[in-house]
Amino acid sequence: MAGLQRFSLVLLVLVCAIGAAGREEEEDRVVGLPGQPAAGFKHYAGYVEVRPGAGKALFYWFFEADEAPEKKPLLLWLNGGPGCSSVAYGAAQELGPFLVYSRGLKLNPYAWNKAANLLFLEAPVGVGYSYTNRTADFKELGDQVAAEDSHAFLLNWFKKYPRFKARPFYIAGESYAGHYVPQLANLIYERNRRGSRDSYINFKGFMIGNAVINDETDIQGMVDYAWSHAIISDKVYHAFRRTCVGISGNGSSAACEAAMKAFMRGYDGIDIYSIYSPLCLSASHSAMPVKTNKPHHFWRNKPISSRAGYDPCAEDYVEKYFNRDDVQRALHANVTRLRYAYSSCSNVIDQWKDSADTVLPIIRKLMNAGLRVWIYSGDTDGRVPVTSTRYSINKMELSLKEDWRAWFHKKQVAGWVVEYKEGLTFATVRGAGHQVPAFAPDRSLSLLSHFLAGDRLPSSSPR
Repeated sequence: MAGLQRFSLVLLVLVCAIGAAGREEEEDRVVGLPGQPAAGFKHYAGYVEVRPGAGKALFYWFFEADEAPEKKPLLLWLNGGPGCSSVAYGAAQELGPFLVYSRGLKLNPYAWNKAANLLFLEAPVGVGYSYTNRTADFKELGDQVAAEDSHAFLLNWFKKYPRFKARPFYIAGESYAGHYVPQLANLIYERNRRGSRDSYINFKGFMIGNAVINDETDIQGMVDYAWSHAIISDKVYHAFRRTCVGISGNGSSAACEAAMKAFMRGYDGIDIYSIYSPLCLSASHSAMPVKTNKPHHFWRNKPISSRAGYDPCAEDYVEKYFNRDDVQRALHANVTRLRYAYSSCSNVIDQWKDSADTVLPIIRKLMNAGLRVWIYSGDTDGRVPVTSTRYSINKMELSLKEDWRAWFHKKQVAGWVVEYKEGLTFATVRGAGHQVPAFAPDRSLSLLSHFLAGDRLPSSSPR
């Protein structure tokens, strides 16, 4: 009888916990989002505290899979910067189910929730709607804090959504998420090895696109790309190579800074993130200067022009939309009434304490641990170009499994791909800029679907 009583007590506690989690989910359910088109899936948004008493909360937007969410994996998407929003870019301009355009929202037929349950996170604090009650926290931000806070967020998010805790979990991202994603992946991997069952995350792998992963080769590839695409002169090319590529330190010498300024002038009048796309000519869209004092500052600043895909003014629409009071109410956002307006890239993060020169050792370590790792590159991006990624991968001196070949989608060459014995797949996406899902939505969804399934990209056009 005593054993039966104990069993009943445990069962009661479990039922209560599940019920509490269900109520928390329902509280974050998004209904009445202004301009939302009809959709058959549920979505949720709100805050998750990073740690009790820390005064930090990160904002998320979560979309259940379009079909059979109970059978699909969970994917976390991160944008980079540092300081740029995964909601403003990933969700609203690239791979989310609802894309923001000039008149509101439209349904994305190639949203990544066709293949997975899709979670967008605004991290670290100061990005988008995410906040901290301590202004001193802004001075502590860097790669390590971003990884720690994102990991803490995930553990608490799974408490709110326990039905997803056992799902295969993947991470994807682009640009400076080339730091965020491997570093968070490494933290999950290490904590899984040492932690308890309660803190275990069923982590399977990650995918990063147009990703900052190794400073020296990233910069070398950027200048080589610009020269090979006739954007800069021989004189500028050789000056940049001589003063900024392969040097020790942070590349802040006067000669390097002058060469960087000359290099960036080559991009005047075009979009460095998509060299063949038009610029936004809206009067409200302002160009942002590029700082050059440290390598990671070179990556983190806002673009010279919009990074949007089909509409170069999309960033303007996004910021206007997410600053609306009715939108914030529907998303359970800005509950503390932030003292600054919502922006695609943070205006309050002006320091970044630590930025690794390279994440290649982490990528190599996680491949050796058996995690699935894919890297992809839109080949019309001048900021983190395909040349940079190829140089960086070559630094790892991997062994070929399958040599360079075309991959196909809808009977057309979608890009090129190479596979390595150590477990890495590297794919290009033909004609896509920095934000691959915005420029090549159908091919990016195909890429994701093959990654999640662990399948080779198609080697020929289907008959």
